Amino acid sequence: MPFEPLTLPAQHPLVDGRTASSPLVRAARGDRPEQPPVWFMRQAGRSLPEYRASRAGTEMLDACLDPALAAEITLQPVRRHGVDAAVFFSDIVVPVLLAGIDVKIVPGRGPVIDQPIRTASDVLALRPIDPEAFAPISEAVAITVAELGSTPLIGFGGAPYTLASYLVEGGPSREQLRARALMRTDPQTWAALLNWCADVTGAFLLAQVQAGASVVQLFDSWAGSLSRTDYQRRVAPHSRRAFDALRGLEVPRIHFGLGLTEMLDLIPGLGADVVGIDWRLPLDVASERLGDRVPLQGNIDPAMLTAPEHLIARHVEDVVDRGRAAPAHIVNLGHGVPPETDPGVLTRIVELVHETHT
Repeated sequence: MPFEPLTLPAQHPLVDGRTASSPLVRAARGDRPEQPPVWFMRQAGRSLPEYRASRAGTEMLDACLDPALAAEITLQPVRRHGVDAAVFFSDIVVPVLLAGIDVKIVPGRGPVIDQPIRTASDVLALRPIDPEAFAPISEAVAITVAELGSTPLIGFGGAPYTLASYLVEGGPSREQLRARALMRTDPQTWAALLNWCADVTGAFLLAQVQAGASVVQLFDSWAGSLSRTDYQRRVAPHSRRAFDALRGLEVPRIHFGLGLTEMLDLIPGLGADVVGIDWRLPLDVASERLGDRVPLQGNIDPAMLTAPEHLIARHVEDVVDRGRAAPAHIVNLGHGVPPETDPGVLTRIVELVHETHT
C-alpha cells in the first residue's frame, strides 16, 4: 500500500484562514507582526481562581480527559488576559496513561508511576498506543478551537527524555540519576524506551494538530541535567522523532527546554521552527548563538512576577528589546507561571507587550 502523506483537514484553522495570519503563527514562521505576540507557559492553571473553581473535586488527569472541562480551562486565560494564543490544558503524561501505564498526578509532587520502567523486559512490555485512545483529546481540541476563532491553539507534548525520566525514576527527579545510569549502562534499552516515548508524544501532538491546533510545543523539562555529548547522541534524535510525527504538516513547532544553554545550536536540527529560551540567557545572546536566524520565544523571569510594577515593566521592556535581535520573537516566560502568581500581573504584562511595536 503506498504511503499517504499527512495533510491538514480542510476545516483546520491554518487551512481555512482563521489563524494563518495571527500574530503568533506569523512570528513562529519568522515574520514580525505589528506587536509581538505573547502567551504564558502554564497560563491555564492554578494561578486562576476560575481554574480552581472548575477543577474543584476533580482529579488532574480526570480533568484532562473530560473534553468540556479541558476546553473550558484552556479558554480561561484567553478570556482573562487577552493572550495571543491558548495552550491546550493537559499534561505530558496523558499519552503515557492512555498507552496503559498506571500514572497518577500527586498534588505537590507531580506525576508518579508506582511500577517504574527500569529493565529491558519492562521496555519490551510497553505497547504501541492506539490512536483511538486520543478521542477525548481530539474532542476537547475541537471544542476549544470552535470557541477561539482567530486565536490559535498551541498543542504540546513532553520531550522523550523528560517522559523517560518520569518512567524510570517513578516520579519527578532533579538529577535523573537512575535515568542517566540506564542511558549509560544499557544504551540499547535506553534507545528503545526513548523511541517509545517519542512515538506516544508524537501521536499526542498529531491528535491535537489534526483536531485543530495551529502550533505545537515540545517541552523538555529535565534535559538540562545532561552533558552536551549525551544530549546530542542519546536524546536529540528521539526528540526529532517526536516532531517527525508531524512530517509534511505545515504547523509551526516550538521547542522549549530548561537548562539547554550549551545545546541551543542543536535545537533547530530537531525540527523546531522556534527555540524557547529559559530565563538564564538574554535573548540577544541566544540569538547570536543561533546565528540570528531562528525565531525565539521567551524569556521573562518568573521570579519577577512578584516585583513592583515599575520593575516588571522595565524587565518586560528589556526582554522585548533583546528579542529584536532574532528574526521574530514570541514573548513568554522563561518557564511556567508559578501557582501563586497574581493573575492581574499577567494581564498587565500582556498589555505592556501589546503597547510595544516591533
